[in-house]
Amino acid sequence: MGKGGGCVPSKKRQPPAAAPSSSSAAAAVPREAPEEEAAAAVGRKLRLYIVFYSMYGHVESLARRAAAGAGAVDGLEAVLRRVPETLPPEVLEKMQAPVKDPAVPVIASAAELQEADGVLFGFPTRYGAMAAQMKAFFDSTGSLWEAQKLAGKPAGFFVSTGTQGGGQETTAWTAITQLAHHGMLFVPIGYTFGSGMFDMDGIRGGSPYGAGVFAGDGSRQPSETELALAEHQGKYMASIVKKLALHA
Repeated sequence: MGKGGGCVPSKKRQPPAAAPSSSSAAAAVPREAPEEEAAAAVGRKLRLYIVFYSMYGHVESLARRAAAGAGAVDGLEAVLRRVPETLPPEVLEKMQAPVKDPAVPVIASAAELQEADGVLFGFPTRYGAMAAQMKAFFDSTGSLWEAQKLAGKPAGFFVSTGTQGGGQETTAWTAITQLAHHGMLFVPIGYTFGSGMFDMDGIRGGSPYGAGVFAGDGSRQPSETELALAEHQGKYMASIVKKLALHA
């Protein structure tokens, strides 16, 4: 025992043999690429459904960019779907709502959600909660809820509000109850968008709950930052869907 209280190692002791590195061991066993593994787990490309309601096109703009982000992830397919409109044409005309793009089909029924490996729901706010059209769609999922067909599926939200205090956060978190009853997994984006989440130089929708846009009186269109956040959310959600598929 030395003065410092430390043990003096024996000069005769041989250093332990170096263990094979994990990288070399892994290299010896060929593996499929992650996207191939994920696809093999389900026998097809993974599907992220982006289901939305948009009256004036703001939410649809976010949905399209989210789809672009998700589609950039290998092994994953983004599927755009609208929920059914509940207002009659004459009312929509008086509200000056533009005609909806037929290139994005209306979801056939709530049962189609069973084909999704993950879902992003997009909708505008109505007094701090989701629009009635999206709520009517969720109300049609009763048979899926009864059998818990959507349990375990990851899901997230993106929204549109008229003003900065109009519900960017409350519109999302009041919708979480829909996911909870279905046993779905809420996936917020947190601050994964990086420095863009702290940009104070201009008006920007979105929150840790998900992407968002400020529509104002309807004339303001999504900014490039808001669209980039939606694209990031699509890509981020797609990566979560892949991780869950790989570890299922």
